Amino acid sequence: MDFTFTEEQQAAAEAARGVFAGVAPDAVPSPALTPGAVADGFNRPLWSRLAEADLLSLLSAPEYGGAGLDAIALCLVLRESAKVLARVPLLESSAALAAVQSYGGPELKDELLARAGRGEIVLTVAAHGRTGHDPAELAVTARQDGPGWVLDGVQTAVPWVYDADLVVVPARTAADRTILALVARDAEGVSLAEQFSTSGERLGELRLESVRLATSYVVDAGGAWEWLRELLATGTCALALGLGERVLEMTAQYASKREQFGHPIATFQAVAVQSADRYIDLRAMEAALWQAAWRITSGAPGSLPAAGDVAVAKIWASEGVRRVVQTAQHLHGGFGADVDYPLHRYHAWAKHLELALGPAAAHEEALGDLLATHPLA
Repeated sequence: MDFTFTEEQQAAAEAARGVFAGVAPDAVPSPALTPGAVADGFNRPLWSRLAEADLLSLLSAPEYGGAGLDAIALCLVLRESAKVLARVPLLESSAALAAVQSYGGPELKDELLARAGRGEIVLTVAAHGRTGHDPAELAVTARQDGPGWVLDGVQTAVPWVYDADLVVVPARTAADRTILALVARDAEGVSLAEQFSTSGERLGELRLESVRLATSYVVDAGGAWEWLRELLATGTCALALGLGERVLEMTAQYASKREQFGHPIATFQAVAVQSADRYIDLRAMEAALWQAAWRITSGAPGSLPAAGDVAVAKIWASEGVRRVVQTAQHLHGGFGADVDYPLHRYHAWAKHLELALGPAAAHEEALGDLLATHPLA
């Protein structure tokens, strides 16, 4: 078996490293010192550089100006973005475009894919439901009314919603089907309420009251939401992996220079053992991530549906990223809490990702349900 990445996937990761090389993780005010949002919007100059490097159109087909790559390539790029805490809706916009390409109609593809790949329009996804604990597809209802649709409901903690041109909203129909509605942020009947993440970024509670939508802006193909949800979860795992790798690297650099009793603390057995445990966490997170990304990309059959591999990746990412940043804070001592040093920012972002993934126990329960439904031979 060959587990190496393709030349195209490696080229995407290399391009990402070049774009993110000049990004400072502490370029905005510290979330620890800011009562509201750390900035009014995302990093637009960085967004433009990503567009110029063709990294916003990774998953789009060549006829729409894209590279025609896959979820693995996207996860490689997301992994690099998390190492510098890149403040861009790369995951949400890329995943939304991929869903439109795979499941949307020709008119919608022609309108969105090329423009979004050039960075001209921004998409995000409402994926956390009404409270963050209930299924997102049950938080909004959709009913057909004449030639279009009418949406009602609430979605919480929508990322980058104040900057997005369109929000992909899963909604439930009377026939108990889930559609994807692409809602303009300034459409009549749409309102936003400010929320803030642990990282200091501005989220929004999206309220829809009799929002009318043309049929062309609705994706009603079966399986679209399930596929998009799994891609978003896998991409979030890639962000957790990249963040964790950078934090462990920072910890290793600090421990090799910080001395106690005349020796670097990295030479102490207790420090070495804790660091080794976190390295094992990261390698397990990585293995689970690529398995999930490969299942989404290839559509290959398995003993369990791809959702099972995604659940395993989420279990490792949710628990692993928390353990990595907590160990890093411990080994840095008081220096880790210094707001002039970026580690506290990584801790805040890690908590945001952990909350976005949800508790590992919930994913273990979902995995148990899959195992009960699909008993292994």
